[in-house]
Amino acid sequence: MTRSIVTHSGSFHADDVFGVAVLAALHPDHSLTRTRDTAAIAQADFAVDVGGEWDAARGRFDHHQRGFEGARPGGEGYASAGLVWREFGTAYVRQVATGLNATLAPAAVEAIAADLDASLVRYLDMVDTGVAMVAPGVFGLSSHVAALNSTWLEDQGLSVDQQGALQLERFREAMALVQRFLQRLVLRRVGQELAADRVRAAPRLLDGRVLHLAEGGMPWTRVVLDEMPDVLFVLYPERDDQGGRYVLRTVPVKAESFEARRDLPRAWAGLRDAQLVQASGVFDALFCHTNVFIAVARSFEGALKLAELAL
Repeated sequence: MTRSIVTHSGSFHADDVFGVAVLAALHPDHSLTRTRDTAAIAQADFAVDVGGEWDAARGRFDHHQRGFEGARPGGEGYASAGLVWREFGTAYVRQVATGLNATLAPAAVEAIAADLDASLVRYLDMVDTGVAMVAPGVFGLSSHVAALNSTWLEDQGLSVDQQGALQLERFREAMALVQRFLQRLVLRRVGQELAADRVRAAPRLLDGRVLHLAEGGMPWTRVVLDEMPDVLFVLYPERDDQGGRYVLRTVPVKAESFEARRDLPRAWAGLRDAQLVQASGVFDALFCHTNVFIAVARSFEGALKLAELAL
């Protein structure tokens, strides 16, 4: 059954684009109308960022009305992005996981939805409600979405209907941007959940201080940080078209940090090929980053020897 989605006309922002994008993904056979006409809004299945009502049971997700007090447990107010995600975030995560033929426990689905709210959706809400410009300049999803609005130069000479058609076209472009970005974020978190047990079961070498992963690209950071305090390096095959190379990676002290539990030797910094071979004594050493958080060797044995030396 086609579900009708309504949002406001005129300039769009990340919160209305995000809310509509989530609903559109959950209801592929939908219609989209951008209007401020009260009769059209009343007839829609979903009204996002327009209509002056917040009633999730009736598909109403506006936050502009007087007396609106919707807020997260920490006190941060909702905009329409957060209101839609609060209601449908778990359904969206479950849909993405199903597309991967992956089965996640309900608690894992809820955890992923909560993580996305904390790391993305609440920031869209903060920008829209004027609490903070969390990504100043043009460095942020809200700015990227806003930039897709038509400019006054493009609107010159257009009728009202033509302007509306142009903005609807741009709105759909913004939806596609948000949908792709959100889908990729959820895919990555689903991957983390599915990889966690494999990371836990991976062998630990050199007195438990080096974790050996059989697959490159497997997300390991959270499990290692939370559950493996003795692991200082992670060793895994490199994912590229060269094949056969192995990576030795330091373990950060916390997620999204380059400060490591143990650095690679400073004497290796920035060296490649013969220079690194000479400095390390490892015959197939290929590269060490200037910030000594990653090194590469041609073989597993070479990468393991680099780890042994680093320890």
